[in-house]
Amino acid sequence: MGDVVRLLAGSANRPLAAAVAEQLDIDLTATEVSRFPDGEAAVSVDPDLRDEHVHILQPTSPPVDANLVELLLLVDAAARCGAARIIALVPYLGYARQDRRTEPGQPVSIRVISDLLATTALERVIVIDPHTRYLEAVAGVAVESATAVPDLAQAVADDVPDDAVVVAPDLGAIDLAQGYATRLQLPVAYVNKERLAGDEVRAGEVVGAVADRHPVVVDDMISTGGTIAAAIDALHDAGSREEVTVVATHALLAGDADETLGALPLRRLVVTDTVARATPSALDLDVVSVAPLLAETVRRLETGGRLDELETFH
Repeated sequence: MGDVVRLLAGSANRPLAAAVAEQLDIDLTATEVSRFPDGEAAVSVDPDLRDEHVHILQPTSPPVDANLVELLLLVDAAARCGAARIIALVPYLGYARQDRRTEPGQPVSIRVISDLLATTALERVIVIDPHTRYLEAVAGVAVESATAVPDLAQAVADDVPDDAVVVAPDLGAIDLAQGYATRLQLPVAYVNKERLAGDEVRAGEVVGAVADRHPVVVDDMISTGGTIAAAIDALHDAGSREEVTVVATHALLAGDADETLGALPLRRLVVTDTVARATPSALDLDVVSVAPLLAETVRRLETGGRLDELETFH
């Protein structure tokens, strides 16, 4: 692609940004991110961006608020350098789970975040497998989503037994599960889930035939692992096989996730590299890179190609 596009990286996932740059055969544009003693972010970018097409890679993963502010500052810095086009590549978008009010007195947090992004010079935001299918409808900025499902499904295709079943750990993941099931040519089941608190869930009945089958539990993200653990307990109660394959796009692995998931009878735990952790996980993760997907997204944005042909599910 020569020097048609400039790729900037925030501090949230520099290894992924470097991998995307390698896929595009370009160098990362210089950025510096530091902190003042009081915690404020200090951001600077290569000032030679006038009339350039700038893509900024910065997932808003934990610490979510800090990474979000960093993204906003990077966008503003690029705009003040005269960039002609600014697109945010946000592989994981924080606050997407808070897409509706579940009781009086709550905000619709993702709307607040998207409205904030809309006040910047961003042309659009690219996300991968966002938690809410309604993201584009509630967002105040142009949002387009890509999916890692084809690559993740391919990663487990040769290892999944013929009598397996794809399982959504809650009703919200049923469309995602159907995407996996179509590719793996397997039936679908789901678990009724009730969230009791931010880190506590209760699984109910399993809908679908899972007895004597190998469950392939799929979700868009794993945070504390509580949803996965509750779903697996429900599957075992319904007579599924002991070993379980778990596949998820975003491996946040927050809190006691390593301990929670490490205690489960996992055959494989397959995730992507949308999120970079400050400390390596103790879990045996099979990691599928989304760098090729993001690079192809950039190519299509720059050449007028259609993103919907990347098989977006949300």
